[in-house]
Amino acid sequence: MGGRDVFEYALVRVVPRIERGELINAGVLVYCRAKAYVGVRVHLDESRLRCLDPDVDVAAVRAALRGYQEVCAGGEDAGQAGGDDPGRRFRWLTAPRSTVVQPGPIHTGLTADPDGEADRLLTLLVH
Repeated sequence: MGGRDVFEYALVRVVPRIERGELINAGVLVYCRAKAYVGVRVHLDESRLRCLDPDVDVAAVRAALRGYQEVCAGGEDAGQAGGDDPGRRFRWLTAPRSTVVQPGPIHTGLTADPDGEADRLLTLLVH
């Protein structure tokens, strides 16, 4: 069995009404420097989101979540951040924001498979 490397992760949260502070988890960002990996998994539970705010702009939330996916994937669709190395993309994505879709605090762990870890954390913390 291969060695395990340090990885970092942060939840992607949706806070439809900032003034209330209520949120749902809608994704997880994973970064592993040793593997030059940055990835995101998203799952938006629209019915839970509408319980927090029946008037939430779901299309805008989905667009913001797609933005996280595009930056993780890199390339032209991600704008300037898409050309950065995985670590800089992770730091950019986890910078504090006061928007409806925002990153949570960064946590760490050990993994041999950061891509599989993203799947595991999505199931554990989002679904």
